[in-house]
Amino acid sequence: MEVKSTIRFYNTYKREIEDFIPLEESKVKLYSCGPTVYDYSHIGHIRKYMFDDVLVRMLRYLAYDVTHVMNITDVGHLTSDADTGEDKLQKKATTEGKTAWEIAKYYESYFFDVMGKMNILKPSIVCRATEHINDQI
Repeated sequence: MEVKSTIRFYNTYKREIEDFIPLEESKVKLYSCGPTVYDYSHIGHIRKYMFDDVLVRMLRYLAYDVTHVMNITDVGHLTSDADTGEDKLQKKATTEGKTAWEIAKYYESYFFDVMGKMNILKPSIVCRATEHINDQI
């Protein structure tokens, strides 16, 4: 199917508006950061994922074949923005008397339940950080 129209985006690096030209004709591979699953999702999270959803839906509407990949951070997110402190999942696990895996599984499930209630499409691929440590290294 032929793409229906040209899309223009603001390129923050170049500081200018430019036409969107995919690397492969009619195909878009989109990566978006997913949640760190140690606590409940809130309206700020939902706003970000709504934007991702609108972008994916727009690209598909315009006949792009979109593969949307989202990560789930289920380990290694430290309590400080300066990369210091405890792992947020381990801290929550200690507080609740559970394992970090139980915390991650619970809050990931909660996250996708909320996204479903908001009618936000689930990404084509969801990958957990713990399943891709070697890839990241």
